[in-house]
Amino acid sequence: MRFLDLAATSAAVAATPGRRAKVDLLAVALRGLDPDEIPAGSGYLAGELRQRQTGVGYASLRDLPPPAEQPTLTVGGVDAAIAGIAAVHGAGSQARRRELLGALFAAATVDEQRMLVGLFSGELRQGAQAGLLADAVARAADVPAEAVRRALLLAGDLKVVAVAALTGGAAALSEFTLRVGRPLAPMLAQSASSVDDALTATGTPAVVDVKLDGIRIQVHRSGTDIAVFSRSLDEITARVPEVVAAVRALPAREMVLDGEAIALDATGRPRPFQETASRAATRGGRQRVSAELSGTTSAELGRPARPARPAPAVRAAAGTTGETVLTPYFFDLLHLDGTDLLDAPGRERWSVLADAVGAPLLVGRVAVDTGEEAAAAFAAALDAGQEGVVVKAPDAPYAAGRRGAAWVKVKPRHTLDLVVLAVEWGSGRRSGWLSNLHLGARDPRTGGFVMLGKTFKGLTDELLRWQTERFLALAVDRGEWVVRVRPEQVVEIAFDGVQTSSRYPGGVALRFARVVRYRDDKTAAEADTIEAVRAIHTGRLGG
Repeated sequence: MRFLDLAATSAAVAATPGRRAKVDLLAVALRGLDPDEIPAGSGYLAGELRQRQTGVGYASLRDLPPPAEQPTLTVGGVDAAIAGIAAVHGAGSQARRRELLGALFAAATVDEQRMLVGLFSGELRQGAQAGLLADAVARAADVPAEAVRRALLLAGDLKVVAVAALTGGAAALSEFTLRVGRPLAPMLAQSASSVDDALTATGTPAVVDVKLDGIRIQVHRSGTDIAVFSRSLDEITARVPEVVAAVRALPAREMVLDGEAIALDATGRPRPFQETASRAATRGGRQRVSAELSGTTSAELGRPARPARPAPAVRAAAGTTGETVLTPYFFDLLHLDGTDLLDAPGRERWSVLADAVGAPLLVGRVAVDTGEEAAAAFAAALDAGQEGVVVKAPDAPYAAGRRGAAWVKVKPRHTLDLVVLAVEWGSGRRSGWLSNLHLGARDPRTGGFVMLGKTFKGLTDELLRWQTERFLALAVDRGEWVVRVRPEQVVEIAFDGVQTSSRYPGGVALRFARVVRYRDDKTAAEADTIEAVRAIHTGRLGG
């Protein structure tokens, strides 16, 4: 298939409001892919590259060659070119990567370049999310949509499911089962602003889990072999020997556990989130999941709501890395010794989990019947320095890959009034609009502003149109990628926390920042200060 045809489909999907019409467009494109093009092509339609890491960042996309006049690229050719870029390593890699990237873009037309920029930047926002693509795959392959969704939940990879459906039909999809060693998409929680709202969604009675400020882990065990996967299904086994240690010490023969790993200080309180994240960060993107599992060491751990210091065996296992110790805690069990538990109600899974792993490895959990009891659990989690709680319906099955009302997370929300320092041009669906905001806090000492990060979250089409006009009027430097503006516009930003950052001069950055509203009632002189941001940071570290 011509890459231009895929780019045209992407543009058409972005411009089409109706779900059914989007699915029809995507299905036509999927049918047009050759079998060997399906992994890359289905990924492109979902807005993602098959190669998880390419080494291409925003800076690499600023100075692109002029577009080609005539289309020559194919889906397979683009995939091969990107694979070549992703494979570049070692001395001189930056120059070689720039050369290969330039050659790819030089062969691309205007529309193809636009799609490539969106794919490399991760901002191809065309409205074709996984659920929509699943329906499109079903229509293209003429198989039941539920069969595709179930396979997607168990495989965790739309591209793999698309290949199965489009080449093998329903029979190939039925072969996807929970298999120890193959990660599946984790069940997700929707958000609520309060525990009362969460209970409205889940109903009562409910259970309230402590939401640890760590990283999601899915651990597969088969005999003495153990594999650990991240939320994005990257294998991170070699980087978390203490997690392997804890699971290997359990008596089960086969199991699939869902939980979190977290770095704790000497008193058992959470360390800064980035310390946990850096320990688990993958090197070189997703590893191939083989039929065999890999393993390492053994241990026991402390209570989650008020965790104790990790036991000596865990520290010994972590000592092989010379880095921060990660302590694992589990909140769900999906398989145990030949029995799948995905479709069992939560209370049944959790009972089996408690017997299988024991209290020291369990996330803090309390059963509640009232809002007052849930509020008390929420307050206790925050007092312990944790991120919040997850309220869960005890009768719900494990809905892998779904974000539904059975699990609802509640976190305290911080907001700050910040100043926009610059804005980046959008790509994909946001092409032609100023999108990504550079956010700054006021520095009373210098009279200037300190950058805290960027966000394009929370922006509606109406806001995108308004802010494009607004910031072009405030522009002091109109670059091809970034428009720098007079620091006058105040915007209210919600965020989940503040973390240490060497990327920005203030030494701190916002976590999960998103736009709440523009504050035309405030001047830049009334914006929040960098001291206020650092105070939140200090408070978070102190619990």
